[in-house]
Amino acid sequence: MKERNSNLLLTLLGVALVAVGFFLLRGYGAAQGLMAVLPFLAIGLGCGTFGHGMGALLSRKALAADPALQKQLEIDQQDERNQAIANLAKGKAFDKMIFVFGALMVSFALMGVDLVPLLLLVFAYLLVVGYSVYYRVRLEKEM
Repeated sequence: MKERNSNLLLTLLGVALVAVGFFLLRGYGAAQGLMAVLPFLAIGLGCGTFGHGMGALLSRKALAADPALQKQLEIDQQDERNQAIANLAKGKAFDKMIFVFGALMVSFALMGVDLVPLLLLVFAYLLVVGYSVYYRVRLEKEM
């Protein structure tokens, strides 16, 4: 029951954020600085929150009508083969992401993009690589 309530709360929060975003957009149309970005941020977060909550509610309702399907879905999600496939896909995507972000940083640097966005991209890149190295060392000690 708690999960249903939290999904309903997320759905309502998403609708409220979208409404606030449109209100701010209409009320502060010629705003500058943070107030120029805030309505769009609220609308984007609201849409994402609404979609997540509503998707979970609809999924729960659809699975409640068919207990056999719900049981099969739980088995499929916890199956070791499916988890291994998902982890392998994540690993392959990570390997490609490292090269794509590296090429993107070099191309931004050659295009003369401002230093702040470039440094933010470099920081995010190094954070992901550092996170990967940390977990690799940690997992190698465990195994």
